[in-house]
Amino acid sequence: MSALTLKSIPPDLLDRLRERAARDRRSLNREVLVLLERALADESPSLEERVRAQAAAWSALAGQWRSDRPSQAEIGDLYAARTGGREVSL
Repeated sequence: MSALTLKSIPPDLLDRLRERAARDRRSLNREVLVLLERALADESPSLEERVRAQAAAWSALAGQWRSDRPSQAEIGDLYAARTGGREVSL
């Protein structure tokens, strides 16, 4: 088994880890391992998987749009309906 040293753990985070370990009746080391396992198990799909899924979705939609209106009118409506998104403060 390998060992890992964590440095510069904020005191608040360390307190929360200790409280959680005590609540779950685990050592601090075991609690960190359990949390890491859970975080990595919930890992989101890779970029390649997301790209494949998006391509499959677009392929499924291809040729499905039916409209009597010119494509430029449809595109204009789509752009007009878009929101500005959320505000970001930098």
